Amino acid sequence: MLRRRVVVTGIGALTPIGNTRDAYWNALVAGTSGAAPITYFDASKFKTQFACEVKGFDPLVYFDRKEVRKMDRFTQYAIVAADEAVQDAELNLDTLDKSKVGVIWGSGIGGLETFQNEVLNFADGDGTPRFNPFFIPKMIADIAPGMISIKYGFRGPNFATVSACASSANAIIDALNYIRLGYAEVMVTGGSEAGVTKASIGGFNAMHALSTRNDDPTTASRPFDNDRDGFVMGEGAGALVLESLEHAQARGATIYAELAGGGLSADAHHITAPHPEGIGATSVMESCLADAGVAASDIDAINMHGTSTPLGDVAETKALKEVFGKHLYSMNINSTKSMTGHLLGAAGAVEAIASIMSIKHGIVPPTINYSTADENIDSKINFTFNTAQKRDVSMAMSNTFGFGGHNACVLFAKMD
Repeated sequence: MLRRRVVVTGIGALTPIGNTRDAYWNALVAGTSGAAPITYFDASKFKTQFACEVKGFDPLVYFDRKEVRKMDRFTQYAIVAADEAVQDAELNLDTLDKSKVGVIWGSGIGGLETFQNEVLNFADGDGTPRFNPFFIPKMIADIAPGMISIKYGFRGPNFATVSACASSANAIIDALNYIRLGYAEVMVTGGSEAGVTKASIGGFNAMHALSTRNDDPTTASRPFDNDRDGFVMGEGAGALVLESLEHAQARGATIYAELAGGGLSADAHHITAPHPEGIGATSVMESCLADAGVAASDIDAINMHGTSTPLGDVAETKALKEVFGKHLYSMNINSTKSMTGHLLGAAGAVEAIASIMSIKHGIVPPTINYSTADENIDSKINFTFNTAQKRDVSMAMSNTFGFGGHNACVLFAKMD
C-alpha cells in the first residue's frame, strides 16, 4: 500500500516557560528555566518543594465558570493548546469535512488532581458518599480528546493513548498512521498533563525519582551533569494539527515540517528503570529511521528524553552511540526538559514542537544547567550545553520513554 505523506500545519503550546507556541519557543532559545517553588499547595513537608508549573494561567480567560467546574486542569490545558493549533492551521470549520477530522490525545495520568481531591474530601467527611457528579468525566484520560472533538464537531477517530511519559508521542504516531492509511485527512493530536499535585509529588518522592534541590530549583533539571539527582515535575500541553500532504496543499496551508516517521518499542526490563544498555531506546530509534526510510546519517538533531536522572541519561546516551556511531559527533543533541521539566504524558508533544521549530528557525535550543562532566557520558558529544546553537536542521528526532518500558520516537523533516 502506498502510504500518504503527513505534514504539520498547526502548533499550540501551553508550558511552564511560555503559554503560547511563540512564547515557549523564545524561552527555549533563551535558555529559560521554568522551575520555581510550588504554589498550588503547601509543599513545605515534601522532600521536593518545587516544580515547573504553568504560570499566569487563568482558566476564566478561556472558559466560563460552569465549564471550569467540569474540567480537570489537564483537560483545560488540552483545549487551550488544541485551540491555538487549530487557529494556527487556519482550518475553515465551515467547509471542512469533519467526519474526516479526528483527535488522538495522550496523557499519562489524566485527572489526578480531581481524583486526589475527591478522595481527600470523602476521607475528611463522615463516611457518607458525597462525590462531585463530574468526578468521573473530569478524571478519565480520554475526556480531553472527547472535549476537543465536542468543541469543534470533529467526528473522525477519537481516543486517548496512555503509555506513561511516552503517551503524547504515541498519540502523534497513531495520528500519523490514521492519516497515512486514509482513515482521516486531518488529526488534532498531542498531550496534556497536570501532575503538580500532592499525590504526584509525594508518589514520585517515594520512588526517589524527583530532584530535591530545593535551595536552587532553577538549576535542578540538569541532564547529563554529574550532579543531577532526578527529574523536575512539569505540566502543560502541546498540540499539533496533522494533515495529509494532499489535503494541506489543496487548501494552501502553511506547512511547518513533514512528520516523516515514528517508532515504538518496549524495554521489557523493569517497571521504572530503563534497560542499562539502552536496548529499548536503540530499537525505537532504529524503528523510527526505518519507518521514515532514512539513514542515521541523515539526522541533524535529537531532542533526547534526557530526564536528568542518574540511570536514564546514561542508558539513552549508550543507545545514541549504538544507533548513530561516528555520525553522533556531528549532530546537535539536547534535552529541553532542562528548561520545562518533565511534562510526563505531555512531554512527547511539547518536545516534538521544539524539534519542529528547530527545523523552521535553524536553531537548536540548549541543554541548560550543565557544569560538571559525568565520566559515564561521552564528553565529545555535542549536547548543546547552556547556549542555543544555530544550525540548518533538515531532519530532527525526538525521544520519549515511559515507566513500564514504553518507548516512542518521532522524526520530522524539512519540506522539499
